[in-house]
Amino acid sequence: MQITRLDLRRFRRFDEISLAPAPGINLITGANGAGKTSLLEAMHLMAYGRSFRGRVRDGLLQAGAEALEVFVEWREPAAGGGETRLRRAGLRHSGQDWVGRLDGSNVSQLGDLCAALAVVSFEPGSHALITGGAETRRRYLDWGLFHVEHEFMPLWRRYARALKQRNALLKSRRIGDGLDAWERELAEAGEPISRRRQLYLEDLRGLLAPLLAGLAPALGEVELEYLPGWRREAVSLEDALLLARDRDLQSGHTSVGPHRADWRIHFPTLPGREALSRGQAKLTALSAVLAQAAHHAASRGSWPVIVLDDLGSELDREHQARVLSRLVGSDAQAFITGTESPPGLQKVQVPVTRFHVEHGALVPIETRQT
Repeated sequence: MQITRLDLRRFRRFDEISLAPAPGINLITGANGAGKTSLLEAMHLMAYGRSFRGRVRDGLLQAGAEALEVFVEWREPAAGGGETRLRRAGLRHSGQDWVGRLDGSNVSQLGDLCAALAVVSFEPGSHALITGGAETRRRYLDWGLFHVEHEFMPLWRRYARALKQRNALLKSRRIGDGLDAWERELAEAGEPISRRRQLYLEDLRGLLAPLLAGLAPALGEVELEYLPGWRREAVSLEDALLLARDRDLQSGHTSVGPHRADWRIHFPTLPGREALSRGQAKLTALSAVLAQAAHHAASRGSWPVIVLDDLGSELDREHQARVLSRLVGSDAQAFITGTESPPGLQKVQVPVTRFHVEHGALVPIETRQT
């Protein structure tokens, strides 16, 4: 999967800008605040429905503008292999309402637009995948499953709808208006969601272990544990919902189920997740991101786009070189930002396509060997 064109309008400080990247490594430099990260945010927005810095109304939309617009064009393997096909997606977002198009047709759900383009991101806040709340880790699992299992998105939507209905009944205390039926629906969708998440996490562990061994060998062996959101080993989800019903009526929301799930990473030689330093948490999160990218490539036959924001300040020279060497050994298209070229690039002898952002404009620089 390779982006061939990215256009932005009224996106943060950019009135209008266009990027025509190359395969392989694309380096975007510029002063702090110049807007280089905004280009990566736009890719992330098209793949997740939000920036890694927050929602559209949290600052993506240029002050005074009615709506922002993003257009992206990319190539991916055609069904059945062989030739690649060209795909296009566009999004116009006001911060409240949005209109999206995919391959010339309107889309009715933002998830359908996001499922088309695969992007994995590592940025200064990515350590939250390891040290932050459970929601970030659930999103990580679900994003991967959306892209590799076609049955997952309908299941997830079915579960979300049933959860909304059960919560509404709990808040109104109208437990006779179909609560049993919605709990059955939650269980029928939630049980397979939980199984798929656990299997996906088990697959990821086999890819994560060698990545961590290369990036952070001092951490030793790694173990991943899935926490389903209820005592699955003791009761079914339907029984768990029934047992929690009185408590849930008091609180007005559903306290058990896959929407409360989490997963944890353990290093047997360390006391616990909290023992990781900030640097170790970053390397662990980066390894998890790259493991997810490798799993996508193995499952779908093409690498997702990989974006690495401010790589030079997030990793030292040696770790930069290790990460870049892995990218060079794959077919992934990568976007890297920094105030200057990351020192680790000097150790990786590959062509790098360079761009510079200044005064709201993007200037291509001649592609050259590092």
